Amino acid sequence: VSCFIAEIQRNSDVVCVMSPAGCSHVSGFKVDNWKQNLRLIYQCFVWSGSVETRKRKVTLNSMHQSPVPVLFFSHSAIDLLYGGIYCFVCQDYIYDKEMEQIAKEEQRKAWKLQGIGEKYSMWEPTKRELELLRHNPKRRKITANCTIGLRGLINLGNTCFMNCIVQALTHTPLLRDFFLSDRHKCEMQSNSCLVCEMSQLFQEFYSGHRSPHIPFRLLHLVWTHARHLAGYEQQDAHEFLIAALDVLHRHCKGDDNGKKANNPNHCSCIIDQIFTGGLQSDVTCQVCHGVSTTIDPFWDISLDLPGSSTPFWPLSPGSDGSVVNGDSHPSGATTLTDCLRRFTRPEHLGSSAKIKCSGCHSYQESTKQLTMKRLPIVACFHLKRFEHSAKLRRKITTYVSFPLELDMTPFMASSKESRMNGQYQQPVDSLNNDNKYSLFAVVNHQGTLESGHYTTFIRQHKDQWFKCDDAIITKASIKDVLDSEGYLLFYHKQFLEYE
Repeated sequence: VSCFIAEIQRNSDVVCVMSPAGCSHVSGFKVDNWKQNLRLIYQCFVWSGSVETRKRKVTLNSMHQSPVPVLFFSHSAIDLLYGGIYCFVCQDYIYDKEMEQIAKEEQRKAWKLQGIGEKYSMWEPTKRELELLRHNPKRRKITANCTIGLRGLINLGNTCFMNCIVQALTHTPLLRDFFLSDRHKCEMQSNSCLVCEMSQLFQEFYSGHRSPHIPFRLLHLVWTHARHLAGYEQQDAHEFLIAALDVLHRHCKGDDNGKKANNPNHCSCIIDQIFTGGLQSDVTCQVCHGVSTTIDPFWDISLDLPGSSTPFWPLSPGSDGSVVNGDSHPSGATTLTDCLRRFTRPEHLGSSAKIKCSGCHSYQESTKQLTMKRLPIVACFHLKRFEHSAKLRRKITTYVSFPLELDMTPFMASSKESRMNGQYQQPVDSLNNDNKYSLFAVVNHQGTLESGHYTTFIRQHKDQWFKCDDAIITKASIKDVLDSEGYLLFYHKQFLEYE
């Protein structure tokens, strides 16, 4: 390693112009035993141990400060999280075929030594595929006005609740990438797997055909695997979403990632990778202040609304027209941030709901607080507009303002100390992008509890929105989206890390 570093430092005063062949600064380091030295760097620093181990190593071996753990070599640095090489003269990550091959080989060796096998394999075209590409040079171009992926769905008799969820799922980026890359390996009987049908549905949506699709096979499978949704009565879109995710989750078990999950409560199938988060519940004893913590998985977050029979905590940081979470709202209007702050506020359980404290060894009054321990890639927020009780059945039409971009940092368990009794405080680290989301789909319900209709707004490209009303697809403005009532809100993480 020291020889390689010395060689880099010896050539650090050489200044070259970036050429099509690659970075000349890195090319100049390929002397003597550079391959062996580079392998040592990957073995000792990049692919050794966990991410935290690598961070500690770079802290001990570098005087530089960087938001990403890196190993500096004069004009260059190696990213210790992913093994990329960055040139400070070119001001860009560089690609070198020989170095890339060494990095891949050492990564596979490290995985084998750690006993975890190969986590993933990158697609490399076979000779047959290369031949097909050469004989079919025509490529479908994705332009700013491209409509590929937009396709209406025929209503098969009060099935708008299904159609609106299908539109949201088919426009979920990572789910689309999974199904369009043939990643599912079915181990079920033919024509009974919902994942296979969803895969076919994605093919239909992105085939370029414009005529409305008839999802009769999907409806039949839903009736088969979620019998409470069978029949031609109008169903709840939120209930269908949870049922669909549950069946997809169960039918994904045969895939490679599903098989890797040793713990049945921590599946790593594509559904859980995208939609599953961790909800932390802290119950605090009011006598000894001991805290009991549990973490439960969730696919969506159901939020109470003002106007329901459940008392809504008066929150009004926007009563003066202030901007909350990137979105201004009119005076007195309830925002999605308000609902989330209410959801994560401490709640006094009262004398009728005493718990047995492990510290006091007796039943005591306590407070309960929910926070986000781990955020999913796609966060789905369910605004509880339908109220069912022994005395009351009605729809809550309270307008809730929701933003195009959402920062979930204030609602994280790690941010709990920065909030006092549920009062919002601006995150100290405004540069942290890990918890920032972008809106990509909104499901709406028009009508009453007894008679209504579901539609969906979906984002096709940045700032390009369309309204999906069963078989009819029309262009929509951002104002149309943000002014809609909102029933299910789908947000996607802005930044993803692949480990």
